[in-house]
This record gives sequence, structure tokens and C-alpha cells, in this order.
Amino acid sequence: MTAVFREPVQEDKADTTGFELVPLAGRIGAEVRGLRASGALPPAVFARLHQALLKHRVLFLRGQHHLDDAGHEDFARLWGELEPHPTVPAPEGTHFFELDSQHGGRANSWHTDVTFRAAPPKVAVLRAVLIPPLGGDTVWANTVAAYEGLPEPLKRLAGQLRAVHGNDYDYAAHRHHDGSEREADGRRRHRQLFVSTRHEAEHPVVHVHPETGERALLLGHFVKRLVGFSTHDARHLLDVLHAHVHRPENTVRWQWAQGDLAIWDNHSTQHYAINDYGDERRIVRRATVGGEPLSGIDGQRSVQLEPALA
Repeated sequence: MTAVFREPVQEDKADTTGFELVPLAGRIGAEVRGLRASGALPPAVFARLHQALLKHRVLFLRGQHHLDDAGHEDFARLWGELEPHPTVPAPEGTHFFELDSQHGGRANSWHTDVTFRAAPPKVAVLRAVLIPPLGGDTVWANTVAAYEGLPEPLKRLAGQLRAVHGNDYDYAAHRHHDGSEREADGRRRHRQLFVSTRHEAEHPVVHVHPETGERALLLGHFVKRLVGFSTHDARHLLDVLHAHVHRPENTVRWQWAQGDLAIWDNHSTQHYAINDYGDERRIVRRATVGGEPLSGIDGQRSVQLEPALA
């Protein structure tokens, strides 16, 4: 049975807001051309950009070299209130989560950001600060299309599942190591920071998107277990569900250049930063917009397990 991907938002074809949208793949991703990112965008321009994000899941803007840290954060605040990472300190004077390859920041495993919190971020805005001459692309996957592509019996099963997500995930265990002592030391220090406080949350495996009402799979490498299942059975089920998310048909790949921006809907995507650039340095900074606890098909919301909420 062929799944039909339902687009929740109809794009306005008339370009009355000063930029062009160029889709990059059949199910996810579009490049925004002719827009200078700024925290002072006119309301009509931002409204169209917001609708484009809900439709295309991830948007890319080339050559935003005018943005410094303050400008990046001002632009990100158009989407909502910024929140720092729960465990990794931000660079001084900012709210950013920085990934510096020399300090262990190589997130080369499929994930949705910060799902170890009951209220994962709703939007992320990532800026390329330093990009290696070759490699270092990022791939995004559409988790709404992945759900739509499930066979009906698997949809019904997935809709009943709940999963526990935790931040004590070992990135290094899934990474190709280049053997350099600097990179190994960076990995150790990054992990120590990342797990300095334990966070766990329980989420529905299928959640209802807060803005569009679509159903999406909520999984990724922070998943530790499925509630009510043995580790063995859970691993098999998760492998099947993740295979649907990561099908090439559900993905888009972006080749970075310094100054590029990516904006993604964290409620309907996973992503993977490809670690194929050896000892070259790669630095990206992410501004993260706070979200809300998510709801399953049955209306049950996400729950924070650790640290316990007062």
C-alpha cells in the first residue's frame, strides 16, 4: 500500500513577501532565496516563513554572513522564547548550544533535539560558523511522512506505545573515531557535560503536532526503552520504526557553507550530522526555541521523570 503524504499548509504561490521558496526534495526541505535573516522581519514576511516551515519541515538560507551571535539570536526569537541546553553551558553571553568538532561536538546519530525533556524544543535555528572544506553535511528526515508510510497494523501499534528518553546516550559508541588524542579528549569532556545532570522523559511514540494536528513519530537516539516491553523486544520494534523514518525518500541533505542557516521544526523531524571530515574543524551554533509537553493520539501528555518537577 502506497502512503500518501498530506501537506498541512498550502503555500501562497504569489510572492508578495520578498523571498522565493525552492523545494529541495519530495517530502522535506526547501531553500529560502532572497531573504536577509533579521529579528526585524515584517510580520507578513515572518508569517509566510512560519507557514513554509510547517509545510517543508526544514528551511535553508545561504550566505547569511551579516549575522553575528546577537543577530542570530534576535532572528531565532521571532519563533518564540529561547532556552539554553539543560546541561551544556552556552558560550558566554549567549543562549546557544555549540557543536565544535574539536571539543566532541559531532552529533552523528539520528535524533530529535532534547527529547529527554517532557517539553522538547519546537524550533531550532542553526548557523554555520566554521565549515570544513569537504564533508560535514547534515541530513533531516520527515517524521510525519514516516508515520504516514507505516502499514495500518503498525500505525495502530505505534499509537499505543510510550517511550522513555534519556540524555545518558553514548554518542561516542556510534561514532567513527579518527584516532586523534584531541578529538578523543573532546568527546570525553563533551559527554561529561552532556550527562552532568540526568534527564528522563516519557513520551508517546506517536504525538500530535501542536500546530498542524498531524501525527508524527517521536523517536531518535535518546530513546532508552519502550514502556512495558523487554529490552530485546523494544530494540526490534524501534529498529522497524526507525527504518521507516530514515528511508531516503523521507530525507533531505544539506551541504553547508560558512554563513548558512538551517531552521527546522523539531516536532516533525530527526537529523544526523555526517562525521566524514576527519581532523578538520567544524563549528555550528544552535539557537533553540522552547516548546511544550507533547500529546499522544489518546490525549496523554509527555511526563518528566527525572529530575522530578516540583
